[in-house]
Amino acid sequence: MINFLKKDTRLVLCYTPEYAGSVNWITDAIKAKGFVKLKKTFRYTEVDILNSTEFEETTEIDDYVDPEMEVTIFFIFAELTGDYYKVRRGVLIDNFDIYIDKNVPLKTNFFVADSDVSVFQVIKNISLQNFYLGGDNPSAVPVEEFEKLLKHFPNSYERRKYVEARLSSLLRNYLDGVKDAEKIYQKYLNTKLSKHGTDLTEVFRNVELVKYQTILEKLREMLKDESQYSEHQWQEEILQIILLLYPKYIFAFKSVPIQARLADGIKDKQLDLLLIDSNGYIDVIEIKKPFENAIMTKGVYRENYIPLRELSGTVMQIEKYIYYLNRWSLEGELFLSKRYKNQLPEGFDIKIANPNGLIIMGRENNLSSQQKNDFEVVKRKYKNIVDIITYDNLIERLQFTIEQIQKMELKDGTT
Repeated sequence: MINFLKKDTRLVLCYTPEYAGSVNWITDAIKAKGFVKLKKTFRYTEVDILNSTEFEETTEIDDYVDPEMEVTIFFIFAELTGDYYKVRRGVLIDNFDIYIDKNVPLKTNFFVADSDVSVFQVIKNISLQNFYLGGDNPSAVPVEEFEKLLKHFPNSYERRKYVEARLSSLLRNYLDGVKDAEKIYQKYLNTKLSKHGTDLTEVFRNVELVKYQTILEKLREMLKDESQYSEHQWQEEILQIILLLYPKYIFAFKSVPIQARLADGIKDKQLDLLLIDSNGYIDVIEIKKPFENAIMTKGVYRENYIPLRELSGTVMQIEKYIYYLNRWSLEGELFLSKRYKNQLPEGFDIKIANPNGLIIMGRENNLSSQQKNDFEVVKRKYKNIVDIITYDNLIERLQFTIEQIQKMELKDGTT
């Protein structure tokens, strides 16, 4: 058994064998090899052994020695330097110095993992910097974090399961009825390594709730007075909302010049709006004012409601822009990256790779259920190229999001 005690300015390792009279192996090992290793971790030579008399407790019967009493051997482990005990080099490691804050209550498992694995021999393979445990040193590892680190050392059970998993994966190729030890091992690891960090959803929940409520209120006010906005002003306002609702997009450029490579030559075109995601890939967006009769016909054609010219024309326009961009390809990437260089982060390049389209237009509040069903068919038809969103869709999404956040608050008792 190993314990630590403080004596003056020294930190002393106390070794008590499990069986009385079994300390001879220590002296025998030192005589034979010049050193002894306790638990395959603490390396000591004869000069490191302290005189046991200074650690003896006086008793009333000085002349009696219990033959069954276990003998303890004392070794120098560390010496106080400022606010840290500096572990004697060579005891644990030769490659760097180890400092332990004087107020840290030492445990044997700080140095010896399961099955006598030296903790600092493993750390040596990762870092050779001086190691500070606890205290105020800028590079010190907090005791709590160090104890978490120790949990990642495999125990004997884990090593056995690992070996079984390797054997199982090999033998399964040749034998029938082999236990799926690999699955058992992975299940164990999932349990051991599960990490529960800060619940970011909870941290930002109130902020998100205010954000979505503000957007919803603004959108409703805009829809009440849509006639007061010009087309340009409307696009500006809705674009702000889209960027908040779709955080994947980090840039939006207006009046973007592009080139259309047509059969009769190259023609200059202009996109109203171009979205750039966090990886540099572009998408095209069209924002139209919410005219009531802009989506589906009021009459039926062969028992179906069909899209109005405003909707089908906008879809066609988006499809053409996507076609032009794909044909422009690498040359277009270089042109756009250069044009917007001053507005982009350093090293950020714009990329063209099958852009998607996004259309914001129209209202559904005046559609019948059958018109809405047929409109859904139209949306799904173009879904692989264009996402068609009405202003009522936006309102519904915001309402559902707000309701979900509020439900989570009620569930957690945070309201």
